[in-house]
Amino acid sequence: MPTDLESLSADLSRRMDGAMDTLKREFSGLRTGRANPALLEPVKVEAYGTMMPLNQVATIAVPESRMLTVQVWDRSMVNATVTAIRDCGLGLNPQPDGQMIRVPLPILTEERRSELAKAAGKYAEGARIAVRGVRRDGMETIKALEKKHEIGEDQMRDWSDAVQKLTDAMIRKIDELLVEKDKDIRQV
Repeated sequence: MPTDLESLSADLSRRMDGAMDTLKREFSGLRTGRANPALLEPVKVEAYGTMMPLNQVATIAVPESRMLTVQVWDRSMVNATVTAIRDCGLGLNPQPDGQMIRVPLPILTEERRSELAKAAGKYAEGARIAVRGVRRDGMETIKALEKKHEIGEDQMRDWSDAVQKLTDAMIRKIDELLVEKDKDIRQV
């Protein structure tokens, strides 16, 4: 259990940064008007009897703004890779060409943009919940230290204020990321 504000803040900040990293990764998988290799990160391919991430059986590239290419390393994996991309729920229609798979990105409809914006909002709310959970853990730690008389009431108030300020700053960052992503999604 941390016995000073600096180590408590560092621990809570590290955990909150983890929630931010997860949010950024989830946002990178949301399709905007541009191709991004991260779009195919969640795709799992059945390879050699197990489910493997696409990036472990192929190389993903962006030759142009509305096209992804997937260079499959093992020729026998092409059909499984095409099926995995088609069935991943992103509305993509992969086109195999030897060991290369071209994945054109269709133009986003207004309806699809709204769905993506809602998904971004859900991801952001999940990150906010995670940050608040970290805050709750920090507050419980502070209360436990005060109960054991390791810190005084004034220190407890100061530490609680510091944890709240850290939480507020993280929530602000999450909101800023959401606004940025929403603008990116809705841009035609």
